[in-house]
Order: sequence, then structure tokens, then C-alpha cells
Amino acid sequence: MEKPKQNPRNKPESSTQRHLDIDSIQDSVVILKDGGLRAVLMASSINFDLKANEEQDSIIYAYQNFLNALDFPVQIQISSRVLNINGYIKYLREFEQIQTNDLLRNQTGEYISFIQQLVTGANIVNKTFYVVIPFDPVERPQGLLDKLSGAFNKTPSDIKYSKEEFEKYKTQLWQRVNNIMYGLKRSGIYMIPLNTQELIELYYSLYNPDTKPTESLHEISDLDIT
Repeated sequence: MEKPKQNPRNKPESSTQRHLDIDSIQDSVVILKDGGLRAVLMASSINFDLKANEEQDSIIYAYQNFLNALDFPVQIQISSRVLNINGYIKYLREFEQIQTNDLLRNQTGEYISFIQQLVTGANIVNKTFYVVIPFDPVERPQGLLDKLSGAFNKTPSDIKYSKEEFEKYKTQLWQRVNNIMYGLKRSGIYMIPLNTQELIELYYSLYNPDTKPTESLHEISDLDIT
């Protein structure tokens, strides 16, 4: 007797969140499923090639001192995305509609077409630099089998912090943040920590690379981030 075929629609779908390392985002801090905390800083860039030789040597020396002073790991992430000008185009369209002068209206329309063709044809890419700073309150030694198991079976964290514990660990994390910001500032690099809203938008864009970036997601109060 032939067994009835199972309808694939009846199979329980695997949640995407199960395969992510992130458990929640709270108070500008990323909380991982293993209990680790992460802060993400957006960094400015400098055009090293346009600097004089003395300035280049000064930057290299300051960056060398920064690396030698580190007593914890950091991650430097470079994000390359196609330049998003949707907001600018929207502003220009609204400006075009309110023009009473026909010549200015036509020139605005031509300028919009020129900008769109330029960005599309030249494939202009916007590069953003991030520094990820870790703090791991709970250290769990893992063997090879534990690491392989964790890579394929990421479940919500059993580690839950009280409000007092979270504030304590966040303070220690922010001490590292201040040290990183001060160390790289001497190299001419300025940074700003991402808040909760910005972290949500960042990780959404990283885990959805095929989607076109939007101006902004909804407000934090409208999002389920836990």
C-alpha cells in the first residue's frame, strides 16, 4: 500500500531567528544567545593617500599604539551597499511639484533624471565602517563538538540578566567603548555608538542583503526586538 505523500506545507517552518546569534537588542546593546554583549560603533574614514608623509607616519604610529594597547578582541566590519538616494529623490519630487516657474520645474525634473542615471550607470557604492566591541560576562569553555552543535542548533538563550546585572555589564562594556573611541581618535578616526533603532536597521540590512535599503524602519515602539 502506497504511503500518502506528506504535504510540505504541514511541516513546521524553521524560524530564521533560530539560526542567528542575536537574542535581543536592548538599550543600545546587542545581547547574544550565549550571554555576550556587543556594542557597535560607526566609524569615519580618512583618505590616507592624500596625507603628507609626516601625517601618514603619525597616523600609522597612533594606530600601532592603539593595537598594542588592546587587551580584548575587536571586530572591524566594512559594509558596501549600493548608494540609496530614495530620500533625496523624494525631496526633489516634492520640490518639483511646488514650483510655480515652468523653467525651474523642468530643470528640476531633468536634474532628477540625471542623478538617477548617474547612480544607476556608475554603480556608486557607499562604504560604511563599523567597530564591534565585545564583553562576555559568562565564559563557557567549548569543545569541538559543542561548537559544531551550536553552529547548527542555535536556540534562544537560557541566560537572563536582571536589571542590576545588565546595567553592571553594560557599564563595563561602555568602558571598553570609551577606550576604543579615544584610541582611534588619536588616529583621526571619529566614531559614534549606534542606538537601538540604528542597530535594528543595521542587522536587518545585513541579514537581508537582496532587499533595497529604505530610509528607516518603524519606530522602536512598533518593533518586537526580543
